[in-house]
Amino acid sequence: MKASDRAYEALRRDIVEWRLSPGTALPEVELGERLGLSRTPVREAIARLSADGLAVQQAGRLVVAPVLPDAVDRLFDARQVLEVATARLAASSPTRDASGFAALAEAFDAVGAPTNPASPAPSEYYELAARLDERLDEAAANPYLAQALRGLRLHLARVRRWSQGDPARLAASAGEHAAIARAVAAGDPELAAATTVMHLHHSHAHITNHASGPSPAAAS
Repeated sequence: MKASDRAYEALRRDIVEWRLSPGTALPEVELGERLGLSRTPVREAIARLSADGLAVQQAGRLVVAPVLPDAVDRLFDARQVLEVATARLAASSPTRDASGFAALAEAFDAVGAPTNPASPAPSEYYELAARLDERLDEAAANPYLAQALRGLRLHLARVRRWSQGDPARLAASAGEHAAIARAVAAGDPELAAATTVMHLHHSHAHITNHASGPSPAAAS
């Protein structure tokens, strides 16, 4: 992996996980020293972060972009359009991996089960959610939708940290994801769309309720 790619991946991860919180300055020299890299790859990485919307100019310096509560509404407006279309296309695809989606539904059921002592572990839940996203993108087979969703998910990963520590919401969300996966496995595009809308409605409401609270803690 190129040095600039390593710098980009490291800085993007730190921003998404709030180790670099909104408003934090991004000085090339200091970041290069922390990453063990020269200024050039760090500069290239910061340029990519700016293109992603994760870094902005503020008072004459480059800083981590703010996360404003009203951005949550805009993100979910876009998310509903893109994810509902993706779920509908995935369920309609004759080449979708029905057994794979059914297995994911069962995995979500297990993670969110009340009898699961972890009920559920955030890392396990988000790993499953990422796998479902990948399977949906593949089944929908629309590269333009997939590209738009990749950028959107980057920003969603930041805002969902406001609420990711709530085990009750994670368990409920696991059940909603299971319903989406099961609808796609069954080849029912309207049910896949409806279950996606339901999940997004609950997720939006939950994050909105937490967005006015204190900033989330950085991931360890």
